[in-house]
Amino acid sequence: MNKTLAIFCVSILPISCDFFEPKPPENPIARVNKSYLYQKDIADLISKNTSPEDSASIVSNYITRWATQQLLIDQAQINLSPKKIEAYERLVTDYKNDLFTEAYKATIVGKQMDSTITNAEYESFYAANKHNFKLKEELYKLRFIHVDKEFANFVETKQKLNRFNTKDKEDLVKMRLKFKAANFNDSVWIKKEALLLQLPVLQINQDKFLKKQIFAQIQDSLGVYLLKIEDVLVPGDMAPLTTIKPTIEQILLNKKKLQLVKKLEKDITKDAIKNKNFEIYTLQ
Repeated sequence: MNKTLAIFCVSILPISCDFFEPKPPENPIARVNKSYLYQKDIADLISKNTSPEDSASIVSNYITRWATQQLLIDQAQINLSPKKIEAYERLVTDYKNDLFTEAYKATIVGKQMDSTITNAEYESFYAANKHNFKLKEELYKLRFIHVDKEFANFVETKQKLNRFNTKDKEDLVKMRLKFKAANFNDSVWIKKEALLLQLPVLQINQDKFLKKQIFAQIQDSLGVYLLKIEDVLVPGDMAPLTTIKPTIEQILLNKKKLQLVKKLEKDITKDAIKNKNFEIYTLQ
């Protein structure tokens, strides 16, 4: 009989349990022992487009999960030792304190931090730490042209790409629309994986063509490729600054954040002492 009454009180409290418990300040939708679930607690569960049937199911499931959790919590309070309960409550308090303090520090740092990093800062950090940035894959500086097999002025174009003085570059840029594909920016490092995706024809004879200062002419069913490799870096070489700038940026931004956090912690403690809001008493 007692078990039946307990279940009855949890499931249809608004009708049957008011006689046994004083009414809470606002109308609840469920109760488990001394814990109440209110309308405001489920206000955000249902969107405007949810059907009445789905809404009822969502609310019902939520109430059941809430009741189960409350019952487990109540049983934990009864069956766990006081020492364990105290330890868990301390963890909860510490976690809550960490959430609030970290959120506040993040807000202040976000308002005060200058996220701009100058080239001088990049270069200074790179010079002091470049030995820590070793490549794990090949990098290439290159230029190339992909043309049809019947492309006119092929010999002249080949000479311009190989020689590549200022006039040659200007001429090739003007001709760009005549090429099937081209890259003239040979000052940028390209990863081997990206290069092979862009020029699959190189996958067959990588050792032959992917060498420093090589000029190659390669042909397949899609046309003719003219390729000039200007420079190559291999695994174990120091990574160029341009390739690790995003990593350095994050490191420098994190350092700025830490400096601001330390200053914030120092200033807030200093102000509290000055305003007599923080005192340390002598132990008796």
